[in-house]
Amino acid sequence: DQIGGLQVLHKDCWVDVTPIRGALVINIGDFMQLITNDQFSSVEHRVRANIDGPRISVACFFSSSLSPNPTVYGPIKELLSDENPSKYRDITIPEYTAGYLASSFDGKSHLSKFRV
Repeated sequence: DQIGGLQVLHKDCWVDVTPIRGALVINIGDFMQLITNDQFSSVEHRVRANIDGPRISVACFFSSSLSPNPTVYGPIKELLSDENPSKYRDITIPEYTAGYLASSFDGKSHLSKFRV
């Protein structure tokens, strides 16, 4: 939509994201940051209401279920090298979710708990 309202935190200041007609905005989350070994960064963001009209947003989460899932995830092996070693230990979705639910819900990443 062209209504706007999306803001990202950049150097401790909230910055408006200017809508671009036909563009799709994707906010990378903590899990994507972990599996890409920081190649893509999670971003703290918010949406502010305005008087220009209603806005349309759709939130989608990858495998955020609390159901027991033994699959272990970590940085993608093809992205790792001697010059770019793993920055995170392997984790499961339930472990990540438990850490998230134990956080203060302040919008900040809690990936530091999983750094090596």
